[in-house]
Amino acid sequence: MHPIAFHLGPLTIYWYGILVALGFIAGIWTAGRRGVRDGLTPDQISDAAPWLLIGAMVGARLLHVISYWREEFANKPFTEVFMIQKGGLVFYGGFIGALLAMVLYTRLKKIPLWKFADAVAPSIALGHTFGRIGCLMTGCCFGKQCSLPWAITFPEGHETHVMGGLATPVHPTQIYEAVLNFSLYLFLAWFYQRKKFSGQVFAMYLICYAVLRSIVELFRADYKPAEYYLNGLISPGQFVSIGIITAGLALFFLLPRRTVRTK
Repeated sequence: MHPIAFHLGPLTIYWYGILVALGFIAGIWTAGRRGVRDGLTPDQISDAAPWLLIGAMVGARLLHVISYWREEFANKPFTEVFMIQKGGLVFYGGFIGALLAMVLYTRLKKIPLWKFADAVAPSIALGHTFGRIGCLMTGCCFGKQCSLPWAITFPEGHETHVMGGLATPVHPTQIYEAVLNFSLYLFLAWFYQRKKFSGQVFAMYLICYAVLRSIVELFRADYKPAEYYLNGLISPGQFVSIGIITAGLALFFLLPRRTVRTK
């Protein structure tokens, strides 16, 4: 856990921000190269970058603020809402925000939505890989107590390490999800070359990510008891994943029919 990368005069640069930025750049670059197969130009992908970035940042921060208003923001100046340098971004909120921005961008630019979505889907997993490493550097999204050889500990002051006490070894859930996301990126990049209809890769991403996220959630310990659903059985991430899986399955079922009708 090393949240601060360096100081630039009075400005503090955090690893979280650097890694999220690197993930976004890598995602846009790889999506631009991939989309050529479907007749998309690299410029069409890169021109969407500001739209996707703004949508993702607004959505990610908004969901975090809504979820933790009482604990983090109710008694602080309103300007704290905009302080994202140290984290405080929820992936599913950012994903939904970027998705809305993507729909708006493709409609305004008259770009085929599902071809665009297929091109960027693997890159979402790639960018998320960098983001989870940023979570590790910040100390958020940490895991439950663990006695396995690869357990990690955080420095004093972290929720898992009381000042003056011993650190609690925990599951490196950030690394779990980073590795799984990178594996998902490799699989989707391979699958993109073999897709049968537009939107299939994006649908596959929705299903696969929601499943892997639900698995990693089993090892996370950063939620408060009151945040769980069904008497502690379902975490917030798993709850949203149910809707994401449903959406992915619906696209798998409906998009091939839409393709047949438009032929």
